[in-house]
Amino acid sequence: MGSALTTIGLPVALGIIMFGLGLGLTLGDFARVARHPRAVVVALVCQLVLLPAICLGLVALFQLPPVLAVGMMLLAASPGGTVANLYSHLFHGDVALNISLTAINSVVAVVTLPLITNLAIAIFDPFDGQLGLQAAKVVEVFLVVLGPVVLGMLVRRIRPGFADRMDRPVRVGSLVVLVVVIAGAVASNWAILVANVATLALITVVFCAVSLTIGFLVPRMLGVGRRQAVASSFEIGIHNAVLAIVIAQTVIGSVELSLPAGVYGVLMLFVAGAFGLLIRERGTTTRAAGTTA
Repeated sequence: MGSALTTIGLPVALGIIMFGLGLGLTLGDFARVARHPRAVVVALVCQLVLLPAICLGLVALFQLPPVLAVGMMLLAASPGGTVANLYSHLFHGDVALNISLTAINSVVAVVTLPLITNLAIAIFDPFDGQLGLQAAKVVEVFLVVLGPVVLGMLVRRIRPGFADRMDRPVRVGSLVVLVVVIAGAVASNWAILVANVATLALITVVFCAVSLTIGFLVPRMLGVGRRQAVASSFEIGIHNAVLAIVIAQTVIGSVELSLPAGVYGVLMLFVAGAFGLLIRERGTTTRAAGTTA
């Protein structure tokens, strides 16, 4: 990817997305966890334990080259974001729960993302013994993930009216930025992407579909309400591809490491949409049969 886009465009784009996320958060979103403790705990266990384990299994099954394997694990470790909230809204999930889960995941990811990524680097050794995210780079992850979020939350606290007015424009802008950044990543690395797309397309689609399914079915099997399960599904199934790309290219310094996130970022929009239609149809059928969730 071109240096200007990598060093300036990607961090700025991610900053806009995370700032928009912060504009919609308050401290009450963290406190709301007490209202749905089971849903939150189940979603976090799925996000932090099940998904990395499943991703590791898929990587082994598809026999990915080491650098792409680590890229997939980095993607699995990335939290959800505003796109997950948008899909939850479209398909009648508990968006308030989505917001709380996103807030918690953004904080927890500061620890879990470097941990999972370093573990993957240790297992697959794509850099010939070179270590991954060290202390200084973990600080970078902290600033990349939480800095703009905290700033957005401060703006909401100081100027709530401004934050409310900007909420929709920033959400729309974040989605546009997401599409533009991923498109830029694809265009700038077209040759290397084409060389690997056949390898990555299927595994990213499978990973996204499995993540969405687990995020919906596991909470339902454990007695979580349907709207909360829909929220959990999109929070777990839609990862922040831009965050994974930024960390891969600007923090770790590897274009190849960002390829899984680039392919996933395009395909997950369609997979999540199809999944949303599927579970919405199920909900309609259930209500038509007179069954309550």
